[in-house]
Amino acid sequence: MLVRKENFSNGGLMGIWKMDETIDELINLFPDKARADAETSINNIGSNRRALELLTTRITLIQLLGRATVILNRDDGKPYLKDNSYQISISHTKGYVAILLHKDCPVGIDIETISNRVENIAHRFISDKEYINPNKKTIHLLLHWSTKECLYKIINEQGVDFKQQLHVTPFEPTSSGIIDAQESKTQAKQTFKLNYEVHPSYVLTWVIDTKNAPGFPERS
Repeated sequence: MLVRKENFSNGGLMGIWKMDETIDELINLFPDKARADAETSINNIGSNRRALELLTTRITLIQLLGRATVILNRDDGKPYLKDNSYQISISHTKGYVAILLHKDCPVGIDIETISNRVENIAHRFISDKEYINPNKKTIHLLLHWSTKECLYKIINEQGVDFKQQLHVTPFEPTSSGIIDAQESKTQAKQTFKLNYEVHPSYVLTWVIDTKNAPGFPERS
C-alpha cells in the first residue's frame, strides 16, 4: 500500500509503497484500462520478486500522477517516462519501493532496509576522510551508502568509484536532516544537499537538483 505521498514546496513529488500485496492483489489495484497491460508486462518475468517490484513501481506512479504512463529504461538502465512529463528516480529495497518525480529538475532517491550486512562492504565505499560513529555504525554506514547511490543517480555517469569519487561531509546521524556531499567524477565537481530520514525498518535519502534545471531558480 502507498504509505507516503508528498508534494514538496520545490515541485518534487515523492511516493513510498510498502509491498504487502500478492501479484494478483496488485493487478486488481490497476484502473480497468491499465489492468491488461499490467498483466502483460510480467508475462516474461521469471522472478516473482521482480514482478512484484515492477507492478508496485507502476501502481505507485499511477497513485502519484493520477494516470497511467509508461516507464522505459535507457541503455545505461536509467529510467525515464515515455511522455517525458517528469524526471524520475526509482529505488527498491526489501519490502519497499520509492519514487521521486520533478517536472524540470534532475532527481535521485534511494531507500535501504536496515541491516548490518552493510558493514561487510563498508571498505568498498567509505574513504579515510569520511566519519562513521561507532555507536551508530549500521545506520551511519547505510546513510553513506544511500547518499552515494543518490549521487550516482543524479550525476548520471558511468564507472563511478563510490569510495574515491563520491564524498560525504562528516555528520552525526539523527532521525532526519541534511547531508552535504560532493562528487569528483565530473569536471564540474558538484556539491549537493541531500535530505535523509531514518525509519524503524529503512533509511531514505533523496535530492532534487534545482541548480541544474534550465530556467529553474535555485532554492534552499
